Amino acid sequence: MPGWRGTILRIDLTAEKITKQPLDRLVARNFIGGRGFNSHTLFKEVKPGIDPLSPENVLCLAPGALTGTSLALSSRIEVSTLSPYSGILGDGNAGGDFPTFLKRAGYDQIVITGKAKNPAYLWIDDENVELLDASELRGKTTWETTDTLKKVHGKDVKVACIGQAGENMVRFATTMFDKHASAARGSGAVWGSKNLKAIAVRGTGKVKLARPEDFKQLAKEDRQFFLKDKVQREVIAVYGSHIGMMHWKPGKRYFEKYLSGSEVPRALRPEAWKEYEIGRYACYGCPVGCKNTYRIPEGEYAGEINSALEFECIHCLGTNCGIEDPIAIMEMENLADKHGMCVIGLGNTIAFVKELYNRGIITRKDTGGLSLDWEDRDSQFELIRQIVSREGFGNLVAEGMYIFAKTTGRGAMDYCYHVKGLSRGPHPPGIFSLAHATSTRGADHLRGRIWASGENDQGLVREPVDREFMPDVHDDPVRALTIGERVAAIADAIGRCKGAVISWAATVPLIRRYPLLEGVGKLLTTATGFEFSGAQLEEVAERIYIIERAFNIRQGITRKHDRMPQRVELMGTFQGEEELKEHDRMLTEYYRMHGYDLKTGIPARERLESLGLKFVADELEAHGPYPDWDGAPLWSLEGNPHGRSVHELNL
Repeated sequence: MPGWRGTILRIDLTAEKITKQPLDRLVARNFIGGRGFNSHTLFKEVKPGIDPLSPENVLCLAPGALTGTSLALSSRIEVSTLSPYSGILGDGNAGGDFPTFLKRAGYDQIVITGKAKNPAYLWIDDENVELLDASELRGKTTWETTDTLKKVHGKDVKVACIGQAGENMVRFATTMFDKHASAARGSGAVWGSKNLKAIAVRGTGKVKLARPEDFKQLAKEDRQFFLKDKVQREVIAVYGSHIGMMHWKPGKRYFEKYLSGSEVPRALRPEAWKEYEIGRYACYGCPVGCKNTYRIPEGEYAGEINSALEFECIHCLGTNCGIEDPIAIMEMENLADKHGMCVIGLGNTIAFVKELYNRGIITRKDTGGLSLDWEDRDSQFELIRQIVSREGFGNLVAEGMYIFAKTTGRGAMDYCYHVKGLSRGPHPPGIFSLAHATSTRGADHLRGRIWASGENDQGLVREPVDREFMPDVHDDPVRALTIGERVAAIADAIGRCKGAVISWAATVPLIRRYPLLEGVGKLLTTATGFEFSGAQLEEVAERIYIIERAFNIRQGITRKHDRMPQRVELMGTFQGEEELKEHDRMLTEYYRMHGYDLKTGIPARERLESLGLKFVADELEAHGPYPDWDGAPLWSLEGNPHGRSVHELNL
């Protein structure tokens, strides 16, 4: 199959069975790849109501349809599962080298089920695939695991793996690729529950294209933008996402306020990070190199080198936790990467428990004597170590902010600014809050709100956007969000990075030459031989998004869960009530535009069938209504948590 490799790799860990399944051509055309393949698989194969840590859960990894080609910014992979962090769809998108080499090895998707009897890892050497013993890797960090597998199988091998946080099933444990790239929202805990430590791959094949010369010319034209554009060369390639510290209003002390550029501590501004930079890092084949490589100059970890310290870490583990020491932030980034934790989930949870501590809702009696004062970096380090090992107070913090609030009580949930268990902080009604409310993986900044150009990044990246297909975010936020969701879904399906500063040119190939998704259509047409128009790709994006919505409906999500978090001081006030009414009005319009039932938020049969998803409509009608969502299942914290099977849950 041109463009695709034509093979799905299925791994049954319980039976120790490896199967190669031909890629269904209709699925390929309707869901493209990456996120599309994974979301389709999860809806078809994950039974609603199962425990995310049970053997019945499914773990999917899929590179994009254009990953492994000469298209720039295309070494991307989607990792998807039923999330133990949120209890709904949990997917993360990562870069590095691994995605390209998996595609070159010949696979469009890996689907992993069951649970290994003993620690195992998957070894992929082009056509040769084996499950091997990982007992000696147990307890190793992601960095140690990667280095060990390279020594065993060769320096050209690429590695995806988990660290101790995944082994201990910390709810926000992540999958780490090539040491630095993270695919978050709880996938690491699912690896741990399945006794799967790593996947090592060597891929030496080539992706065959239907019209290679035509594709090459289109890809070359797209690449030229990144090689010549002044902002890409002088800002993005120099500072990467650090530039966001001056434009994206990072939170301070658990969203006590959002910092303007002038309020950001000088030690955390883009230029200041150059003091620690020793080079730049790029994912495979990327002409930008948006990530820094840095060396810690002093302290306990002096001399330690890592890459890809992003804005999210500086914000989530730094300013929002009250920490303004750049060396401490670098050290905490390294701890998160080595032990395999998402810096957003980790940082938001720590900031939340610090807020409760500083409000007196929890005390040293709850924390086991640990201080959670805002500026206390040493206690924050200790808490991170406790979280990784699930010891002491860290055992409960490892459950994530929603379950921590639910378990603690005492009004803690009032301060849990979440949507479906994930947090991006409180925002007034508008495209930010609507995007967070309707995102199919919980409050999120990369599902649709990324296109709020002019709302929070004025002057950073000014790109000509045809208002015929992208309305002003203030004039028509619902339509703007819908278009943003579509292009984000297609980016995740073809395997395109959204860029260090999330720009149109990064996310949508050839956007400067063709309207919206027409350029992507030409790339897919020349790569696969199937004809793809921009309009057809918008339909594909709608299909991906609505099947994800349906997956969450089966997990108990309804309209009331598409919420707008509010600060405690606004709750019940006239202003607060008016803001909720405005959000509710926008949500109704959003449902109308997407073809959801206005009262429940459930996708209507007519809309599903128009997208070729009759089987989804039949499933929702046959088995609904579903139990109300209230986070992921609770586990006993005595010893490591463990998932309950469908038999234990009587499902």
